[in-house]
Amino acid sequence: MKTFYWLLKREFWENRGSFLWAPVVTGGVFLLLNLMGVIAAEVLGARHGMQVGSGDGLQRLIAAMDAGDLDKVGTVLDVSMVSVSGMIALVLGFVVLFYCLGALYNDRHDRSILFWKSLPISDTQTVLSKLVSAMLVAPLIAIVVGVIAGLLQLLLIALVLSFHGINAWRLLLLAHPFKVAANLIGSIPLHALWAAPAVGWLLLCSAWARSKPFLWAVLLPIVTGVLVSWFRLMGLFDRPTGWFWSHVVLRALGSVFPGSAIVFGAERINIDPSATAGDKLAFLDLSTSYRLLGSTELWIGVAVGIVLVAAAIGFRRVRDDS
Repeated sequence: MKTFYWLLKREFWENRGSFLWAPVVTGGVFLLLNLMGVIAAEVLGARHGMQVGSGDGLQRLIAAMDAGDLDKVGTVLDVSMVSVSGMIALVLGFVVLFYCLGALYNDRHDRSILFWKSLPISDTQTVLSKLVSAMLVAPLIAIVVGVIAGLLQLLLIALVLSFHGINAWRLLLLAHPFKVAANLIGSIPLHALWAAPAVGWLLLCSAWARSKPFLWAVLLPIVTGVLVSWFRLMGLFDRPTGWFWSHVVLRALGSVFPGSAIVFGAERINIDPSATAGDKLAFLDLSTSYRLLGSTELWIGVAVGIVLVAAAIGFRRVRDDS
């Protein structure tokens, strides 16, 4: 167990730039752009004689809000916090994609695999350490950074509103930062299960390809999808090709992006236009998102992911390019 812990630390040290600094820089840029937007709005408003919340008009408007209106304000604040994490999650998807592609290939490319094989570390431990790093370590770091950036976003909103004489702290109490943080962190195990086939496929390409694993990992599913669509176009079979694209091609490449399960998975978002503001964010609640555990699609993907990872371990044992 201690060996596995040090293997995880090795992965973090070697990928500190992508695991840690990529989310930090993304969150920082997002906050900076928001700050620049606020400053631009204030300057342009003053230049044209417009001032949001002048006098106590906005204060009276807030005081007159009923419970439904205040719920909408709280939802807007929650969305502002989630939006930062959404941007970081997008970057995380690319980080995991390229990390997995290079995880087993780079050792063979620079011949450092000979050094690692000389140590009392099994190939299974090596591959599993990279699997855990991609499915748990990197998402955990990214979400923690996203939560911190989201809290800073709320503080920025409070600061701007306080400049207009509004009791911003009262509004901030309408937000649910702890609930949002718990939902995001609690979704990590579910995302790990959902991403299993994609991570397994990328690790397999990284362990198997003698060169250019990116092309093999990306082009093979896409070319296969094109051929399936062509056969369908030629009338060689009457099965819909959309299933292949969404359940094979997108699962193999897009499942590494957090939230992809609610975009093209079995529990994709179906928001009722008549739902309340709070209900429209219900898909973020763990009680809702974990309904995915009852999806056959999820567990088939996990089984496929296990097979692909086992194949990656096998190629790691026999292929050192020496």
